[in-house]
Amino acid sequence: MRSHRANSRRLVAFMALWLAFLCGEQGLSGRAFAQEAASVKLTLKNHHFEPAEAHVPANKPFTIEVTNLDGTPAEFESKTLRVEKVVAAESTITLQMRALAPGRYRFFDDYHEDTTEGFLIVQ
Repeated sequence: MRSHRANSRRLVAFMALWLAFLCGEQGLSGRAFAQEAASVKLTLKNHHFEPAEAHVPANKPFTIEVTNLDGTPAEFESKTLRVEKVVAAESTITLQMRALAPGRYRFFDDYHEDTTEGFLIVQ
């Protein structure tokens, strides 16, 4: 009976150490992502994106920060990026994006698509 309890305690201790190791590895991965991730900052003003063309490296995750300086909401949308997000008036959103293959990806304000578009160039 005592050996069964001792084995159970060893197993619990081993699992706790293993879990701590895995959490530590995950933390390193999160820091590595923060160091390696590219970031794109877009501003929306007078129903136009600035810059109208942004660049990010291929095959690496990245973030897009959209700041809407207009007094009306906008909807940042891209079918090719698979994203659709409302940006309230005079506010900022941040989108975590997956790694993309090289290409040219169109984005737009769905509320003013005729005047508000831009392109993400992935190289």
